[in-house]
Amino acid sequence: MMLLKAKSIVLLMGIGCMVSCSIRKHLPPGTQLYKGAEFTVVKDSANKTSDKSIKKQLATISSPKPNKRILGYPYRVWFWYLIGEPKKETGLKSWLRNRLGEEPVLSTVVNTKANAINFENHLINKGFFDTKSSGDTTVKGHWVTANYKVNLGMPYHVNNFSWIIDTSSEIGKSIKRIPDQDIAIKKGDQFDLDNVKAERTRVDLALKNRGYYYFSPEFIKAWVDSSNHNYTVDVFFKLKEETPVSAVIPQRIRSITIFPNYSLLIPPPDTAKTGMEVYNGMYIRDTVHNFNYPFLTRSITYRPGNLYRANAQNRTLSRFVNTNVFKFVKNRYEIYGDTIVPRWLDVYYYLTPLPKKNIQGEVGAFIKSNSYTGAQASVTWKNRNAFKGGEQLAFRMYGSYEASTTDSLNKNNNFRVGGELSLTLPRFVTPFKIRDSFSFPPKTTILLGYEWMRKQALYTKNYMRLQYDFTWRESINKTHRFAPISITYNTTTAYSPEYKVLVDLVPVLKVANLPELIVGSFYSYTYHTRNTRARNVFYFNGNLDAAGNIIGLFNKVTTPFTGKVFNAYFAQFLKADVDMRYSMKLAEKWHWVNRMIVGVGLPYNNSAYLPFTKQFIIGGANSLRGFEVRELGPGRVKTTVLQQYYYPQIGGDYKLELNTELRFPVAGKLNGATFIDAGNVWTKDPLLYGQEGVLTKQFLKDIAVDAGLGLRLDITFLVVRFDVGFPLRIPYNERGKEWDFGNAFKNAVYNIAIGYPF
Repeated sequence: MMLLKAKSIVLLMGIGCMVSCSIRKHLPPGTQLYKGAEFTVVKDSANKTSDKSIKKQLATISSPKPNKRILGYPYRVWFWYLIGEPKKETGLKSWLRNRLGEEPVLSTVVNTKANAINFENHLINKGFFDTKSSGDTTVKGHWVTANYKVNLGMPYHVNNFSWIIDTSSEIGKSIKRIPDQDIAIKKGDQFDLDNVKAERTRVDLALKNRGYYYFSPEFIKAWVDSSNHNYTVDVFFKLKEETPVSAVIPQRIRSITIFPNYSLLIPPPDTAKTGMEVYNGMYIRDTVHNFNYPFLTRSITYRPGNLYRANAQNRTLSRFVNTNVFKFVKNRYEIYGDTIVPRWLDVYYYLTPLPKKNIQGEVGAFIKSNSYTGAQASVTWKNRNAFKGGEQLAFRMYGSYEASTTDSLNKNNNFRVGGELSLTLPRFVTPFKIRDSFSFPPKTTILLGYEWMRKQALYTKNYMRLQYDFTWRESINKTHRFAPISITYNTTTAYSPEYKVLVDLVPVLKVANLPELIVGSFYSYTYHTRNTRARNVFYFNGNLDAAGNIIGLFNKVTTPFTGKVFNAYFAQFLKADVDMRYSMKLAEKWHWVNRMIVGVGLPYNNSAYLPFTKQFIIGGANSLRGFEVRELGPGRVKTTVLQQYYYPQIGGDYKLELNTELRFPVAGKLNGATFIDAGNVWTKDPLLYGQEGVLTKQFLKDIAVDAGLGLRLDITFLVVRFDVGFPLRIPYNERGKEWDFGNAFKNAVYNIAIGYPF
């Protein structure tokens, strides 16, 4: 073992030597490769600042950045010289050199004096006022290293922060009224110039929401008094003497003018009165009458006479953009009256519409984890402004074909044909009036759909769907969706002779194919961290679904599958589920991502289990990747060929799923991942799968576990994913033998998918 290890070290050293020699001979005379920066921090014993934190800060701003290395060797520089200079900028050789190689960072671009000054300024701005920095270089072989010495001063902390301003003036009163709960400069904090800049920006935003359209952070002067002799500073703000009069008085909105058919080619003059009409106190110039006036004025969240407010302006622009009717949206403010002491603003909105109608088609092929392959196609026609109020009228037709070569599924090809008609209105449509001022216009959607599905060897399913729902965004990271009415009706017809015999013989199959009516409501709430590129990112989605409650008031039943409405058995259930995710950025392109899904369904009275279309499922490319869809659960059940073949879905009434994944870069646009998945589903009633599928207090013993590896090709607009999952704990194995590491590679499951699993 020791001999093998020694040989490995010698081999690596040999390879490294060859690589180094290969690079050295290509370096220009008198130059070396830049190895990086090293820092020495000298400080007083009373200074408790971490050397590590200082070095980390300086390394971040140090310039230039050294070439990437593996085991100390600049492998990409080696590729750069190996591929050589291409004869032209385009072509395979140029592409390979830029993708695989990296231009060498030479000693000639290292400027230690400039870096030392930069480090010194950075640390002074962070509150280390008496800091001094110097730098030089050392050469060893064909490497050059930058060495910096930092004499770190004591950190200064904020003792006091105050404004020097006339509080009897109009702007003085406004500044005094700004709440300080989000103040950036706090007593006791270490001084940081970035906090001073942040506080100037905070004050500017606050004033812009109080009418000060012409104010700017540049009008605020800040200075620091460090004469306290106890390593503390007093920070003062005041307005610069040269601040213009227009910036220190608030402005109000005199008029609002809307041009809803604005063209860059032939822009109408702002003063044009031809075709100008007044509605809801606003001027509208729509000579071609493409839009209803309430639709246009509803998007504007302020009115003439109101103080100018930046947040109202931003909400208005956002609402216009998110109607999905306009291609370009811009606005302009103009002084009305006295230009020296402006009190009034005229506002102009220029809206360029998108094409009113469009049609698009999609054609694709797929491979499903349930052994089916097939093709699908769809055509969607859309009218973006159907009734001149920004209504989106869409009609979609689709079809698909699936086939399988698996013996148990052979000759059971699937055919689907369907259509959906939807109308989306950019407002709440309710019997009562709801006023909103969200940054995004609320939407009311009415959808009517029908689908015909034929399982060649079994039966035909007919699905009819009606839904009426509202979607509104409380903020950029909080979304609500509520459907007071959601109706699904499905029937099973045209049994094949063989399947008809089975349905008559097997009671469970008869129950699974009863005509079904789901009349209910649902609510969904989604939250995510505002900055999705932050170090820590959270995501939450919660759903509540209920059906059959109102029908149950008039048709009381206590035994499953006994109550009917329109000759269909109505479903009764309550269902709730949450999907929680947490992502931590460990380093550049290194992310640790986690997900937990918990779902609870409570069928009651007329339902023994959740409808198949509402059941929780598990397994497959976006779930437990070591198990195929329809293979795992519920509970300890190993689904039979009959169940997989004849049931519309393999799922359960309860679900628990946990996923953790480490994502890391491999090369260029190719990324890798390692993951562990765990979970299962369970039923409330043994009707479909027997007692081993029922949720019990021992449910943790039914948990399935897998682990695996993955590759992801990220081409910006699309992520192609390949994962291989190894089942480690198989709950339907013999008790005591659920863990099965020996057959993990033999039972590996390969997944190809588009996009990340979560």
